[in-house]
Amino acid sequence: MSLNILLKGQLRYLNQYFDLVAVSGEGEDLDEVKNREGVKVYPIEIQRQISPLKDLISLIKLYNYLRKEKPEIIHSITPKAGLLSMVAGKLAGVPIRIHTFTGLVFPYKTGIFQKLLISMDKLLCHCATNIYPEGQGVKADLKLFKITGKPLNIIGNGNVNGIDTAHFSPDFYSVAEKVQLRSELKIEASDFVFVFVGRLVKDKGINELVSAFVKVQASSSKKLKLILVGPLEQDLDPLAPDVLQTIDSNPDIISLGFQKDVRPYFAIGDALVFPSYREGFPNVVLQALAMGIPALVSDINGCNEIVQDGYNGSIFPAKDEIALQKSMQQILTDHFYETVKANSRSSIMKYEQQVIWNLLKENYDNLLKQQGL
Repeated sequence: MSLNILLKGQLRYLNQYFDLVAVSGEGEDLDEVKNREGVKVYPIEIQRQISPLKDLISLIKLYNYLRKEKPEIIHSITPKAGLLSMVAGKLAGVPIRIHTFTGLVFPYKTGIFQKLLISMDKLLCHCATNIYPEGQGVKADLKLFKITGKPLNIIGNGNVNGIDTAHFSPDFYSVAEKVQLRSELKIEASDFVFVFVGRLVKDKGINELVSAFVKVQASSSKKLKLILVGPLEQDLDPLAPDVLQTIDSNPDIISLGFQKDVRPYFAIGDALVFPSYREGFPNVVLQALAMGIPALVSDINGCNEIVQDGYNGSIFPAKDEIALQKSMQQILTDHFYETVKANSRSSIMKYEQQVIWNLLKENYDNLLKQQGL
């Protein structure tokens, strides 16, 4: 899913200049990557959770594959795939081993589990030749926890793939199309629509969001709607039972599950609300702003780099329901809303996708040159 969604378009671009192979678990996502991006693929199953036996099997498969293919560069983007591919790459003698940290888990953990995660990331960095934090916040945490003494290079202004501003554009949907979708979802023209896009889990701040929405709804003179776009993952990071009940019973909370195309919901929305506990450099925030709606975000890595408080949205402390509630109430103020909305799209043009792709290609070329390859 990371290759399919996070790196959409990037692999096709890079494949014009390099002989590129996408390695990940097999299934529909990898098949889609192969067909859409036009790249070769090779399936190796890698577990998200810590699983010593399965991880060892994956490591051996990666090592054997790399020994056989002898690539000049291996580049990983997710934590477990990063650890295993950097170790396998070093053992197999791959000369250039790059890992992009798209987000860090250990700053938000404690005790033995935190120490384990730190040890894993230190091993990853030891085996990597080049380390790319996705943004300034991730870079600062890597330094703070002394994960590595190697140079930390951010590509462009941050983000793993940039934003396609032609694809995410408010001009993509006509007034008639937006009226039709609002009608299908039983949203009236005068309703103010908050939109959340992401997994419906505790770590994304959904418990606080639902509770804050209900309170803002009760005190506001405006009619409000909350659209939730994303899969419910109760097995991984469950929501509180009363929150689930509220989502099911409140007619003004519209939960749509996973959607391949999130643009229609930004198009009919008035503001993104994204109270996540931790991120690297969230695409969702870039997408919402590109679609011309302001973003209300928690004060965490990535979010506080994209959003300027009072300029293109607002920032509130993570896990603070009262602050979130105030932020949602503030955006309902007409003057404030018009100000931040007017700045939304222009504020993210520095993250244009083509800029990131060109810089990444330039990095690859320079590294190959340095190695005499």
